[in-house]
Amino acid sequence: MPEVLIPGPAGRLEGRYYHSKTPDAPLALILHPHPEHGGTMNNKVSFALYQIFAQRGFSTLRFNFRGVGASEGEYADGEGELSDAASALDWMQEINKNAPYVWVGGFSFGSWIGMQLLMRRPEIQGFVSVAPPANTYDFNFLAPCPTNGLIIRGDRDEIVSKESVDGLIEKLNDQQGLNVDYRTMEGANHFFRDNIPNLAWNIHDHLNTASAGQFIDISGKKKAA
Repeated sequence: MPEVLIPGPAGRLEGRYYHSKTPDAPLALILHPHPEHGGTMNNKVSFALYQIFAQRGFSTLRFNFRGVGASEGEYADGEGELSDAASALDWMQEINKNAPYVWVGGFSFGSWIGMQLLMRRPEIQGFVSVAPPANTYDFNFLAPCPTNGLIIRGDRDEIVSKESVDGLIEKLNDQQGLNVDYRTMEGANHFFRDNIPNLAWNIHDHLNTASAGQFIDISGKKKAA
């Protein structure tokens, strides 16, 4: 898990990068929750996403948005953070020129940034969006959404409303050729406290179905309630 410093539009970005032992491995970019509400690349959900993709043989990067940790700059209302994500993806692609495809994983604010990024980068073939904040951020840019993926929320989420995510899913799945995998985790709050193993199970299950990276056998693992 080497530390890396990535050139970004507002200065250096602090990251952690796993380089896959698999030749010509796919890439995964992990985006953390809101910088102004304590979000960092070390958030438990963000770290779990990082581990999941690394386990599947992806070359995987998580990093701090501008102004977080050792990353230079300051919060820029989402527009700057989207530029940070694009620069981080550029950096990964520069050292993985034969990567066949990219997935993006984001938690809360990070999922909003990630889904904007996939609209701009056709090499992104899938996404994992955990607790997308559809009640506080506009997701209407997903028209049309270019790829399928997983959206997952907790049924005890005290920050993101069920109605807002349900509405987002309805709009996405009304689009021709799109069938987003939508899962609600019983007993999980917004931060998936005490529910990380079940979150990981659901993400691996989706990625197995999508043939993303190496298959992970989860049949012997009990799905937590």
